[in-house]
Amino acid sequence: MTKRLYYGDNLGVLREHIADDSVDLIYLDPPFNSNAGYNVLFKSASGASAEASIEAFDDTWTWGESSQNALMDIESGTNRPLTVMMQAMHGAIGENPLMAYLAMMAVRLVELHRVLRPTGSLYLHCDPTASHYLKLVLDAVFGAENFRNEIVWKRTTAHSAARRWGDVHDTILFYSKGPAFVWTELTIELTDEYASRYKKTDSLGRVWSDDNLTGPGTRKGESGQPWREHDPGAKGAHWKVSNKAVLSVTGDPESVNLSTHAKLDVLDEAGLIHWPRSRTDGKPGFPRFKRLISSGMVLQDVIADISPINSQAQERLGYPTQKPRALLERIIAASSNPGDVVLDPFCGCGTAVDAAEKLGRQWIGIDITHLAIGMIENRMREGYPGIAFETIGVPRDLASAERLALDDPHQFQQWVCWQVGGFPRDKKGGDKGVDGWFNYLAEGGKRIETGVISVKAGDNVNPNMVRDLGRVMERDKHRFGLFVMKGLPTRGMLGEAASQPMIETEFGRFPALQFVTLAELFQGLKPKLPPLISPVKKAARVETRASHQQGSQGALNI
Repeated sequence: MTKRLYYGDNLGVLREHIADDSVDLIYLDPPFNSNAGYNVLFKSASGASAEASIEAFDDTWTWGESSQNALMDIESGTNRPLTVMMQAMHGAIGENPLMAYLAMMAVRLVELHRVLRPTGSLYLHCDPTASHYLKLVLDAVFGAENFRNEIVWKRTTAHSAARRWGDVHDTILFYSKGPAFVWTELTIELTDEYASRYKKTDSLGRVWSDDNLTGPGTRKGESGQPWREHDPGAKGAHWKVSNKAVLSVTGDPESVNLSTHAKLDVLDEAGLIHWPRSRTDGKPGFPRFKRLISSGMVLQDVIADISPINSQAQERLGYPTQKPRALLERIIAASSNPGDVVLDPFCGCGTAVDAAEKLGRQWIGIDITHLAIGMIENRMREGYPGIAFETIGVPRDLASAERLALDDPHQFQQWVCWQVGGFPRDKKGGDKGVDGWFNYLAEGGKRIETGVISVKAGDNVNPNMVRDLGRVMERDKHRFGLFVMKGLPTRGMLGEAASQPMIETEFGRFPALQFVTLAELFQGLKPKLPPLISPVKKAARVETRASHQQGSQGALNI
């Protein structure tokens, strides 16, 4: 069973960990080259989401060494059409942010094509900023003949834009790896407008509407020859027969290989061809297809029935580019089967992973921030209690945690905040010594309050840092604070912590300021606090059930 999260650059993860022809469906929602920064907004106890934020990713690009290396990777590869395409765009666009973005995407799309099974598909979610350039890259990687759809998702109902049309949609580019790919036709409930087109009823009680049996353009083969004395070529057309309709009549998959005239005979014998009468002589006119009304409307390439996630949506996690799970469920249901492997290489807050799990698929998610990985871990454990999955690339022992602290203190602080049951803060702020918060139950489960976290990645810690945390607690009226560090606290640091009071709560008596060491985290030891509330859940939703929970230690799964 494949259920894995990877922390790291997806290019390296794909090359090192994902085998050829091992994935059935890829959905990716990469940064859009929007030249903007995006923050995650967490719900704090006070409800002041804006102050509890952290930058999820910076969607700005610059041409540099990494862009040049990506372009060289492509040029040294075996895909000649892609090499020619990227060289042409490089010459036309120049060395600028757009070209840096396209080079980053192109080298990753090559790897995504490699890991797809021959029957697999890829959906790339983008916006008009670079969608037309990305389609050229995808044509070169997958082959233009394997382009299936440009899907339009109406992501908002209205948007005012100065001196241009309001932009209300995203684009999803759908490619298959080859001509034989997994596909399940999906339907949605009929709209009144759609049903109103079916106004006729035949002798068998079937409700139907007439449709063309021909397509534009003449043909030299059988589809262009007369049938039952009716010549489509005289109308500048050719016979166009629905294989789906033929299969529904015969139930034999081989029937789709029948000749065009034989298929027409099958439809006629089943009463699925309408013969209109001439108004002048009463003879049968040119035949039409009798399209029967179905129980649902086949999905089209414009998706307008799935709303974006609004500020009050139950599934909203605060992630800036979060897509509704219903959208991902539709894509996964259409282009994969139960048990198939779904990959999201830019998994963000994990909507594709969540939808894959719900629909009984296996999954792989990759992201380059501990913020995203921590959110997904919480989301999956709370949404699917008892789920077993593996997270790869995060610290597994004390030595690897210390390496992360040395190599990337910011990511280390994010990782630690999730490990103690809290969430990180934006490092651009000015609060000295504050790296995150945690939410916990108060007043017997009737309220949620917030504590503060300070994380020290280095070895140079001292009592003044503990004193600073105490001052922040006093200033912002936080009853609890956690000071996380690599080693053991010194006597002076213990003295500073001891100057803080013991806090009496409905769930017990706890020290106001507590130390947490990396060794304790890997031993499974948690700080002694009232029951913690996951920041992934909305506070309002948590409060409705909090009063039913008892005062157990650790994070509360609600």
